[in-house]
Amino acid sequence: MYLNLMEKIRASRNRTLCLTELDKTRLRRSILSESTKLDLTKVHGHILLGDYVEHIANLPDESVDLLILDPPYNLNKKFDQLKFNKQSVQAYTTWLEEVIHKCFPLLKRTASIYICGDWYTSASIFQAASQHFIVRNRITWEREKGRGAKRNWKNTSEDIWFCTVSNDYTFNVDQVKLRRKVIAPYTKPNGQPKDWNQTKFGKFRDTHPSNLWSDITIPFWSMPENTDHPTQKSEKLVAKLILASSQPGDLVLDPFLGSGTTSVVAQKLGRQHLGIEINLEYCLLAAYRLERAITDTEIQGFTDGVFWERNTIKKIN
Repeated sequence: MYLNLMEKIRASRNRTLCLTELDKTRLRRSILSESTKLDLTKVHGHILLGDYVEHIANLPDESVDLLILDPPYNLNKKFDQLKFNKQSVQAYTTWLEEVIHKCFPLLKRTASIYICGDWYTSASIFQAASQHFIVRNRITWEREKGRGAKRNWKNTSEDIWFCTVSNDYTFNVDQVKLRRKVIAPYTKPNGQPKDWNQTKFGKFRDTHPSNLWSDITIPFWSMPENTDHPTQKSEKLVAKLILASSQPGDLVLDPFLGSGTTSVVAQKLGRQHLGIEINLEYCLLAAYRLERAITDTEIQGFTDGVFWERNTIKKIN
């Protein structure tokens, strides 16, 4: 018998988000599934249930400021009762190019795009993205988890490709600097700190963001944002993308919403958002997280408007 992913037995300290049947009934009413032309003023902040192909065809052209694409990677992977099967590199490239082709009309000329993948899908991402966008960078972020291999290197990284529609785009560099502990605290001739701050907690410097991220923690059982989605991205990771490449009030679209991280972070950061997800269980999780985000706007690892290096203090008073 199929065991609903919300009904697993949890340890007492496990903070993974779970829904009751009453939650599901209540939240189902907030999830939209129309397949007719959509009025953005009515669907902002909502989750659309169904295939992204059907829904994006009903969205207005040139309405999206930031597109975050986190499609299934080219792996054999089960998402609740749905399964994505690994394809040849060329077949996956063709599929991904079709995703981008369908989303492209929705993008403003000033829009930015982030496309997530792993090492195996990166070649496909570059080839597909470069057909439509200006490819500007590839972010590689470290996953502290990963299965060991006896005949290969342990895979502990993933990629995010940064693209834009044109040369006119948003990049808020000062909003995504990383606060790091200072190892070599240089001083000015007068003895004052040079590019760092002395606090009772130690010496810290705000550094420019690079394309190598080692400060990301994958959601796990003790984190309140954790869900049972098998490939959930952390709120801190998505917050960097949204803060860098959008302004308050901009529309952020995620056609493969999963458990809702993009929409939740967009809401916490004052952006408009619209998410599309084909799986009802994940839609319900996303709706529940959005509901909680109204009162809980905290993003782990992002405090007082600053991203903190992992394993450092949370605040400087």
